[in-house]
Amino acid sequence: MRRIVVIGGGKIGGVIAQMLVESGDYAVTVVDRSSAALKGLVLHPRLSPCVLDVTDEAALDGVLAGAFAVLSAAPFHLTAVVAQAAARVGCHYLDLTEDVATTRVVKALAEGAKGAFIPQCGLAPGFISIAGADLARGFDRVDELRLRVGALPRYPSNSLGYNLTWSTEGVINEYCEPCEALVEGELREVPALEGLETFSLDGVTYEAFNTSGGLGSLAEVLAGKARNLNYKSVRYPGHCALMRTLLNDLNLRHRRDLLKDVLEGAVPGTEQDVVVFFVTASGWRGGRLMQESYAGKVMGEHHGAGFWSAIQVTTAAGICTVLDLLAQGRLPSQGYVRQEEIALADFLSNRFGKAYRQPGDVVAEEARHIAEVA
Repeated sequence: MRRIVVIGGGKIGGVIAQMLVESGDYAVTVVDRSSAALKGLVLHPRLSPCVLDVTDEAALDGVLAGAFAVLSAAPFHLTAVVAQAAARVGCHYLDLTEDVATTRVVKALAEGAKGAFIPQCGLAPGFISIAGADLARGFDRVDELRLRVGALPRYPSNSLGYNLTWSTEGVINEYCEPCEALVEGELREVPALEGLETFSLDGVTYEAFNTSGGLGSLAEVLAGKARNLNYKSVRYPGHCALMRTLLNDLNLRHRRDLLKDVLEGAVPGTEQDVVVFFVTASGWRGGRLMQESYAGKVMGEHHGAGFWSAIQVTTAAGICTVLDLLAQGRLPSQGYVRQEEIALADFLSNRFGKAYRQPGDVVAEEARHIAEVA
């Protein structure tokens, strides 16, 4: 049985730990500096809480010693600290960060590391990068690849059309930092909250706009192979204009602590959410200009005596799937590993990845059969 260390005992870290211990193949130590957070974990004989400040290098190294992997579900500003510890100790490292600067640090640490360093294993970046790369592989030349993801309230009731479903700091970071995109074949930075568009899915109208970090390494992978590539967050109409007022007109992008207090004091959280994802690719295949799309929704689910929200399910399932594929020897065991190296069919066939399955999805065994017939 492999021992895993999960950093962060909050809403996401707790579900990651529960998924892993209930699989029967992992024993999990959950690290958090807050004893109150650890008290909220579901009790399990293979789950061990550990009160620890991750900035204490010696203490963190001691916990990681002998572990198969460390999974960081900590705030993005602590991600590099955990990655540095994994490099020192020599265990595998996975995280959920959407922060571009942090991922660059992780990539640098992966050079010469004894274990695999796999950042951005959540929803976006993460699953959406895997799905986007899968669509792109079906074209001789990609003209346009668009990735759209939203974690939304099922019952919006305020003018923002939004409830807090995950990290407030993470949302603010996405709305403030520059965004990567491929524009006419060149890798560029574009401003967050720009590129506003609207679209409909299953009869519901949404808006989408640039946010930071969602592409992961996909732009780097498709540079020279795709003409245009961009990622946008999905919200209900009107959200972008109000956030521009807060961030730009009121200048709260430079007072992020105040903005966090405002949002957490006025915008309620919810577990009644839905994750929406929509990927569409157009390009040339066999001399013809073609288009292909992949879309879906994931709802929350009752689990035992509790309830897992859609963002908890999708984020935790993403990193647990990647860990499982690594443990099975289906991913490189050393150095920097990109999400795009994971086949969508393999991801969806995994016991954790099945949380993302949509009607008509092709899983690994079916994909191999199709290839053999072809």
